[in-house]
Amino acid sequence: MSLSPRSRDATAASESPAPPGTASPTAGDFLPPGAHLHGHRRSAPSAPNWFPGSKLLIPWQLMFLIVQVCDFAQTSFSSGKWSELRMSAKTFWGILALLRIFWCLLPQTGYLHPDEFFQSPEVMAGDILDLQVYYPWEFLSSSPCRTAVFPLITSGITYWMIKSLQQLGMWSNGINSYTLLVSPRLLLTTFSFILDYSVYRLAPFWGADRWNALVLLAGSYVTLVFYTRTFTNTLEGLLFALLMVLVSPKAVGYGTDISQAKPTSSSLIGIITVAGFFNRPTFLAFALMPLLYWAVLNATSQHSIKTIAKHLLKLVSSTAFTAIIFTAADTLYFTSIGSEISLYSIKKNGLLSTIAQINQNVIVTPFNFLRYNLNPHNLAQHGIHPRFTHFAVNGIMLFGILHILAISVGLKMLKLNIHLLSWIRLHNHRPSTMLVLAKGKPTLLLFYFVPLAFLSLFNHQEPRFLIPLILPLVLLITPQNRTLKWKPIIIIFNVLGALLFGCLHQGGLIPCLSHLEQLIHSTESLNHPAHYILLFAHTYMPPRFLLSINKRDPLVEIIDMAGTEENTLCQTLGHLANNIACGTREIDKERTCHLFVITPGTVRTTIQKCGVLFKNETLIFPHLTMEDPPQISFLFSEKWRSQLGLYILQIDRNEQSI
Repeated sequence: MSLSPRSRDATAASESPAPPGTASPTAGDFLPPGAHLHGHRRSAPSAPNWFPGSKLLIPWQLMFLIVQVCDFAQTSFSSGKWSELRMSAKTFWGILALLRIFWCLLPQTGYLHPDEFFQSPEVMAGDILDLQVYYPWEFLSSSPCRTAVFPLITSGITYWMIKSLQQLGMWSNGINSYTLLVSPRLLLTTFSFILDYSVYRLAPFWGADRWNALVLLAGSYVTLVFYTRTFTNTLEGLLFALLMVLVSPKAVGYGTDISQAKPTSSSLIGIITVAGFFNRPTFLAFALMPLLYWAVLNATSQHSIKTIAKHLLKLVSSTAFTAIIFTAADTLYFTSIGSEISLYSIKKNGLLSTIAQINQNVIVTPFNFLRYNLNPHNLAQHGIHPRFTHFAVNGIMLFGILHILAISVGLKMLKLNIHLLSWIRLHNHRPSTMLVLAKGKPTLLLFYFVPLAFLSLFNHQEPRFLIPLILPLVLLITPQNRTLKWKPIIIIFNVLGALLFGCLHQGGLIPCLSHLEQLIHSTESLNHPAHYILLFAHTYMPPRFLLSINKRDPLVEIIDMAGTEENTLCQTLGHLANNIACGTREIDKERTCHLFVITPGTVRTTIQKCGVLFKNETLIFPHLTMEDPPQISFLFSEKWRSQLGLYILQIDRNEQSI
């Protein structure tokens, strides 16, 4: 499973060697375990001014607009005018679709989880743009557990386009914190409309109104926040949606009568399944029910044995071909086998020897992923949760009342089935009412709860693992009239969820990196090069690529101290403040030294206890850290902004009081 925010630092530090091109630590002996030190800076163009302030009001204004439109939609619902209702639903979906795009461009400042950055844009920025980054252990050649294909076709493509435009002189200022953050997100936001397309195609077959289902989907904060980010879970959800489209007869133009339906392309189903497996092996939990449904559809659609065998052959061949493509791409990415194999080497060593050499270097990332995560000791490093966490906590955290309604529908269906089985036993034949099992509701229940049950078998459970389930959930709940009664709660839940996770949660770290990037690459800094030390304490892992630091210019050092204790933090600050020399080279010792500490307002008093003096400080608002939550009493005092802010503290290196 994916790593938790805290555990990724510790795991990376203990298992990962420093990435290529990384500067040697200058703070060396006094760095605590788990701290990371990196460097380099480029002569970059000035970054766009998207530092939070006035723009921070925009998400609140957009959310206010959502509430107003929701109120209008609710009035239309209660009026009973179905033509007006359908028109308002279309308009409402259009507004929410625009909101999804605009909020991506603002951009969203909420920081959900380090995997958003360290499993795609951070890696690709180092590979393609030659920026200083931190390579997570999954992308090291010593422990390849993630496919490089999807990062290459998402963040990789966008960064390659930016780099190409810059090299052609068409966009000289193209590489900056804003474009590096937003361009991959914008591509994923565009891909997110695969969900909307899937709902539009699937809703009639599963007995749901298209536009009401689309409003429920587009209005969910899961769509607005998670499906606009570079998570592997986002891609997993999109592939799951495509698979549901492919296995549903309505999607290929047939009626809702399963007995007369024809299955869709077996080759496409095989390609999507393997691609999802390489993206995240947990995709098999989501694909299980669609594949079984497709198999039953084949068996019951009156095809001949020859036709069924033809479909299976297509499925197997496409599965094998796609697996070979992914394996070859990962092998070339993680090894140097591509440069070692040539016509000359084949002629010299022989074909059989060359094949044996290739076989020894083959990288199959999903198997490495499974081998690592099936080890309970490894999972324990990333956090152990009760097996009911997905069912009782994460489902509600993501989907709110919709998850509870799905449980209610499931219990009613279970009660109905028990009643029908009792009726069968008494009357000794099958009633016509059992045909209800061939319709959408029971199948959608299985599409939702079977993956949830399989994911619950693992002790490491994070909410984002469940975001692919939004599609069957929306199709399941939309026909339920009770959603009208819960509409105000649904609206409030999603507005609060979007604000919490899209703006507040660790919301100061991304703007902080943008602010530091502008400072480091300012005209004054370029004319008078200085040495910068950036120490992050009690924050999520800072994405290094947002600083736009070139690997060949080691003038910036980053120390990530994660959630280190007060004594260790003060000891490190004392050494840094008393250390006159910024670097190990003679030229570094002659430069001006700047030491910045980035920490939440709730930890600022701890920094003050360390006895160091501050030259100046910058408060970035808002920033909510759940690891060091604000005290309730302070939230109702004049210090409430500091409790919900992130501080950039510049340490005075000349007048220490230690």
